Amino acid sequence: MKGIILAGGLGTRLYPLTHATNKHLLPVFDKPMIYYPIRTLVRAGIRDIMVVVSGPHSGDFIRVLKNGKEFGIKHLEYAYQDAPDGGIADALVKAESFADNQPVTVILGDNCTDANIGKEVRSFKGGALVFLKKVDDPNRFGIAEFDKKDSSKVIGIVEKPKKPKSNFAQTGVYIYDNKVFNYIKKIKPSARGQLEITDLNNIYINAKKFNWAELKGFWSDAGTFESLYKTSVYWARKILGKRNERNLTRFD
Repeated sequence: MKGIILAGGLGTRLYPLTHATNKHLLPVFDKPMIYYPIRTLVRAGIRDIMVVVSGPHSGDFIRVLKNGKEFGIKHLEYAYQDAPDGGIADALVKAESFADNQPVTVILGDNCTDANIGKEVRSFKGGALVFLKKVDDPNRFGIAEFDKKDSSKVIGIVEKPKKPKSNFAQTGVYIYDNKVFNYIKKIKPSARGQLEITDLNNIYINAKKFNWAELKGFWSDAGTFESLYKTSVYWARKILGKRNERNLTRFD
């Protein structure tokens, strides 16, 4: 199993911070944001990793991550997405040669979680396994719709629905078999001109090769000012511990 971190885009929702560097290198408490998805993959036993980057600050990643050895990465590669607004699936396809016909675990570079996905990685048999999480603001995410007769079966995912059918959002953590790159080639650009990861997951659903697991523990995408702040506070509390709770009240 190989790991792919998608760390492209322009991070426009975090302007003016992202005028200075890539979104995924902004600090989440005491570490650059991308350290957290790296930790998730390495903790799951994945040490062959590619980081897909784009935009004017792509070179910053090499200075921060170097060859990845200090994180426990055995082999680290980089790929460049020419169109930073091309979509998540467009970024993923840049890793096709790196995947080398193997299954891949994919995580978005702004996803910060303390979940351990090692069990799912080790037991993966094929198709797609998408990690879902209950959220309070389902209008912001791709939301799963479940079969009315079988509440465990996902029959579709709708991107940013106005009337969500559930509050289970697809997080930015996915496991795909080696057919994923052929499926991406079947996707047509969405109304915003992007190759959407939701469309990719719906292809797996229609092919009856889709599975899901609930992502346990803390999870947040740190792509907005609010979520970046909340994520930083969570990790500050987790790292510093209750002994410094009094000092941390200023974050509330």
